[in-house]
Amino acid sequence: MKKSLFASILMVLIGGFFASSVVADDTLVRFQGGIGVIPVSSGVGTAATAEVVNRNIVRGVQPAGQIWVIRKLEAKVKTNGDIKVEGKGLILGGGDNAGRATGQSVFATLFCGTTTITEHSTTAVGVPLAADGDFEIDDVLMPIPTGGCASPRLLIRNAANLGWFAVGILDLD
Repeated sequence: MKKSLFASILMVLIGGFFASSVVADDTLVRFQGGIGVIPVSSGVGTAATAEVVNRNIVRGVQPAGQIWVIRKLEAKVKTNGDIKVEGKGLILGGGDNAGRATGQSVFATLFCGTTTITEHSTTAVGVPLAADGDFEIDDVLMPIPTGGCASPRLLIRNAANLGWFAVGILDLD
């Protein structure tokens, strides 16, 4: 009886271990950390001449018009399109409103691919930034990513003008 009970408990534990491994495999991609936008990536010229600037465009998306910073960003995308994003301290890093969020709403876009790029977004209505720049997105990407996600880029975007505020740092662990 004791051997049978021990064997049953052992099988339940082993089964639970393998079941948790299968559940963990539904993650498509993770992001840990974020970088706020700097709208201009380079420029040439002097104060006496007309300056030429290159906007910091990522995957065809225009940057916000002002510098933004983000203190913390964590995101997890599952193979079924579920996405959870937690952002802390997404605030203006320049201008008269530096150090605060000013009523924007944000949404997330995941880009996959290198030559053929697919775009998957949460609802563009977005979620409002708190006064301190904190936000949470719990949504489903549309269209749902299929076939993996090569060269992933996660942008946190402005729901009003679709520009980007922050980019996620890919978690390779």
